[in-house]
Amino acid sequence: MQERPKTRLHVDGALGDGLTVGLDHERAHYLRHVLRMERGDPVAVFNGRDGEWLTRIDGFGKGWCSLAVRERLREQRDGSDLWLLFAPIKRGRIDSVAEKASELGVSRIWPVFTRHTDPHRVNLDRLRANAVEAAEQCERLTVPELAEPVPLERALAGWPEERVLFLCAESGGATPIAEAVRANAGRPAAFLIGPEGGFAKSELDEIRNRPFAVPVGLGPRVLRADTAAFAALACWQALVGDWMAGSGVDARPPDRSAADPGPPSIR
Repeated sequence: MQERPKTRLHVDGALGDGLTVGLDHERAHYLRHVLRMERGDPVAVFNGRDGEWLTRIDGFGKGWCSLAVRERLREQRDGSDLWLLFAPIKRGRIDSVAEKASELGVSRIWPVFTRHTDPHRVNLDRLRANAVEAAEQCERLTVPELAEPVPLERALAGWPEERVLFLCAESGGATPIAEAVRANAGRPAAFLIGPEGGFAKSELDEIRNRPFAVPVGLGPRVLRADTAAFAALACWQALVGDWMAGSGVDARPPDRSAADPGPPSIR
């Protein structure tokens, strides 16, 4: 098998033999002026539907770049059916949530507003950009869905009963996370992470009364909201998720740290 291209991009258009993919101004600038790539250079692309394909730069113009699709590198395969619901946290750390959730195989990232949530607005475009960049870097074939932020009660009201909701609780009775995850193996899953100030008691009572909710504990230490999210997702993947299958790619992802800088608490 030929060496994998070092540069990998997510695109929206269809991929297939003989097709051409057009890139927007930002991506064209990135390839030409940041990475100093030239016509004929290889770029791996994926769109979440058609697998991963090898392309060659076909040409540059003012504010555009075209890629000629050559051959399929990997067939499309489904990722983890795993959701992350979290109360928005301050900029910087919320960017990390989108990035690490993408790396950890989350299929849907869903901000929810609780009574103690601060801030009260979410920049979905920024979160999506972080999730896309992480998907490009970590070799996954899909990009997480970014769901529209809603109040927690609205998310619970329309909840699919077959999907278990693991409530990462900072207090009260809770099952150790490993035990709870193993007991619900085979079910579609979601994790709910509260705000830095914690859930209101009335919210906890409402969640615990739902038949699909399972409170889980994350150990004796009080974790920041973002740390709790990463710990919970890692436990799920290690115990019942795709970490059980070993490496999911044909080769270790290349080190892009030098050549490819990339585009722009539960207290």
